[in-house]
Amino acid sequence: MASEAAETHKDPVTGELISKSELKRRQKQREKEARKAEKAAAAPQDAKPAAPSEDDLNPNQYFELRSRAILKLKETNAPNPYPHKFEVTKSIVDFIREYGKEGLIAPGQKLEGVTVSLAGRIHNIRVSGSKLKFYDLHGEGTHLQILANVRDAADETTFTATQQIFRRGDIVGVVGTPSRSQKGELSISPSDMVLLAPNLHQLPSGHFGLKDQETRYRKRYLDLILSDDTRRIFITRSKIINYVRRYLDNLGFLEVETPMTSIIAGGATAKPFVTHHNDLNLDLYLRIAPELYLKELTVGGLDRVYEIGRVFRNEGIDLTHNPEFTICEFYMAYADMYDIMEITESMVEGMVKYLNNGSTVLTYHPEGKDGKEYIMDFKTPWKRYDMIETLEEKMGVKFPPADTFHTEEATKFLSDLCRKHNVDCSEPRTNSRLLDKLVGEFIEPLCISPGFIVGHPQVMSPLAKGHRSRPGLCERFEAFLCGKEICNAYTELNDPFEQRLRFEEQARQKEQGDDEAQPIDETFVDALEHGLPPTGGFGMGIDRLVMFLTNSTNIKEVLLFPAMKPVETAANTTGVVGPSGQL
Repeated sequence: MASEAAETHKDPVTGELISKSELKRRQKQREKEARKAEKAAAAPQDAKPAAPSEDDLNPNQYFELRSRAILKLKETNAPNPYPHKFEVTKSIVDFIREYGKEGLIAPGQKLEGVTVSLAGRIHNIRVSGSKLKFYDLHGEGTHLQILANVRDAADETTFTATQQIFRRGDIVGVVGTPSRSQKGELSISPSDMVLLAPNLHQLPSGHFGLKDQETRYRKRYLDLILSDDTRRIFITRSKIINYVRRYLDNLGFLEVETPMTSIIAGGATAKPFVTHHNDLNLDLYLRIAPELYLKELTVGGLDRVYEIGRVFRNEGIDLTHNPEFTICEFYMAYADMYDIMEITESMVEGMVKYLNNGSTVLTYHPEGKDGKEYIMDFKTPWKRYDMIETLEEKMGVKFPPADTFHTEEATKFLSDLCRKHNVDCSEPRTNSRLLDKLVGEFIEPLCISPGFIVGHPQVMSPLAKGHRSRPGLCERFEAFLCGKEICNAYTELNDPFEQRLRFEEQARQKEQGDDEAQPIDETFVDALEHGLPPTGGFGMGIDRLVMFLTNSTNIKEVLLFPAMKPVETAANTTGVVGPSGQL
């Protein structure tokens, strides 16, 4: 017992009797902890834990954090986040065309002695240490890599601080030298980068894009930032309108502008929007068509006139209809529907070739890109469908004579046909509307490739001239594509006596409750009394044509700012709306 006690030692901290080796171990451990405590005491007392990654923040947190940073820059002006001017010496497209040539710049090399200034929006950022950063600079429908290396910076001491300013979505100016990365990718090596306009919001991922359709339509600017397909659609739309304009100009047509508001909504069968002129204390209509004005100009001696512009129809919104849309109308003196038919075929066929590398064949997916496919061939001549003859063939019945279509007997005949074939026609069930519904059911679906429907009954066309050899019919055609109307044309009615009778018939239909019927326009009748030469007239909806030529299934895809239902939020209950009806 005495020998065991002699081998133990007392722990000065705990008072325990322990072996010599255990005491040494404990002393070493305590010394280590003491040194660690000294280091902790020497560290700044206000040190904070590392901030969370910006990618982990929700949109509101990101906006708040970024806004504070930009407001700080505004206060210090170091740098000014919203400069007045940045001198761009070359577009990104021209940069790629000029310096992207094979063999001009070797991988890992720069084009010494050349300095270029570019500007665009940053999409992706990749960091490779504190001295090397890669950016994707987007602009004009293309992109270029920025290879930011501290060695190329004009001021190496500010390189890190400058690069820490930029975020995805920022618009920046870049001054630098054409180069290629070690992997051979064309780049610009900046000596200086300037923030031109910061993006305060998180930019959706370039990989996943902007998937929510509502957001794409309401925030078209964001859609255009992220989607090359959206950009392509609207570039194509512009090309289509410019092609129509050039085609008509080359035929000697004069482009004109006619009023957007008028006392009478005429020129088409549609329900108008109503507005109010305060100074005159007068209700006015937004135009539903420029037709009557354009024909008055033809009376005045402008033998070939056209207008491309907006019209407004207070009707439903669906996949192929928007309340305001773009129309092209032209009127050609000393021409008839057959001349206009040839012009229509030629113009649209040429347009498709212009857009499609010389081919007249396009595909269209009416149910989306993964659904069924329509093959459309625009090669002339297009197929013709006589309205009454085709209906008789498809329905296996004999129609009454066309010159009796205005009678009550014809109304009963057409109404019974609709009922028999389950073709819905809402009130008022006028002969014109009943016929239109039957055509929509039995003839329009036949027109996948473009085709003409001809031989319209007179009751459907109050502004068209009667057929020269078929009583009760008129000289009119409609062009259809993928089962949808894309244009409407007449040999124009130029008999003022007959025109007044047609207007009176339309007025009767209006009294029956047809909001789309046209009123009597005395000024237009007066113009006809001064003499309208034999004239062919044409009207085409640009938006719907763009849909088919860009493989778009929804008209909202081809309108930059389509009509949208207001978004009601708790923060805005005043009813004040922004662009496209957004709150």
